[in-house]
Amino acid sequence: MTYLSPINDPRDDAPPTSAEAAATLPPADDIALLDAYSRAVIGAVDKVGPAVLHLQVTGARGGAGSGSGVVFTPDAYVLTNSHVVSEARKIEATFPDGRTLAADIIGDDPDTDLAVLRLNGEAQNYARLGDSRKLRVGQLVVAIGNPFGFQCTVTAGVISALGRSLRARSGRLIDSVIQTDAALNPGNSGGPLVTGAGEVVGINTAIIGIAQGICFSISAATVEFVAARLIREGRVRRCYIGVAGQNVPLPRRVARFHALPRESGVRIQSTAPDGAARAAGLTSGDIIVAVDGLPVADIDELHRLMTEERVGKPVPFTVLRLAKKHDIVVVPREAPPRTAP
Repeated sequence: MTYLSPINDPRDDAPPTSAEAAATLPPADDIALLDAYSRAVIGAVDKVGPAVLHLQVTGARGGAGSGSGVVFTPDAYVLTNSHVVSEARKIEATFPDGRTLAADIIGDDPDTDLAVLRLNGEAQNYARLGDSRKLRVGQLVVAIGNPFGFQCTVTAGVISALGRSLRARSGRLIDSVIQTDAALNPGNSGGPLVTGAGEVVGINTAIIGIAQGICFSISAATVEFVAARLIREGRVRRCYIGVAGQNVPLPRRVARFHALPRESGVRIQSTAPDGAARAAGLTSGDIIVAVDGLPVADIDELHRLMTEERVGKPVPFTVLRLAKKHDIVVVPREAPPRTAP
């Protein structure tokens, strides 16, 4: 008598029964979650994708480069990175539908790696800036851009961290950035980071080449402040006090004891030898909680308060030092203008 080996059982070629097929499918709850995730990504792309541009840049020395941008106003203003359009002689912006318009630089701010362009023509779609202060670690985000020239490429991930500071390869320090694991590649620079609701909460700016899943975006709170100044004045004038800082939470009991309106501040990590902060007596470890009586909960707020009106004027800084509150008067200087390398 001849026996068939189980691996040659002819029943293996038969189509699976309905019970077998059902057993191989994910549970219904998992399918519903995946469908909801897909709908969120699709909805975000449908809202913002038509406003994302591919930027082809011809440099002053004849070199060429490319990046991404996003239209953020009805009158055709575009956000992108400073390093994408630095020293550009000619900029061509291409929409996902293939329409191409020339663009001019309205303002450039290398300190935050942001630039504002204006299209020489009408923009049929634009994206809306959201409130990056409402972001939470673990929240879904979508990055849209043009890596390696591939039009309107979409990646999705989550917010990995908030309030980061990093030094770009150019050497500039960029504060209060969003860390995400949504994959970015060369050419994504200047493209939007978008929530599931279709709001732009960041402008993608940098990746760490030796790492995987560590990408950075400039927060919409910073973008909103900088873009307004660039449109109005073409540049951002700032005070210079010479500190590097990091957002930190405050112990609730300390915030209540000192009647502080916020439960976070900016801890000074280092002070520059030539800075006004060190000259006034601020030191590493101090936590800035107010400037001129106005609360400072994060680096974005500190930056917004460091405007040209305060240059050369005594400004009281309220800091926590070993849980005790001190008011220290600082006389800010005007930050020298920087140009992108």
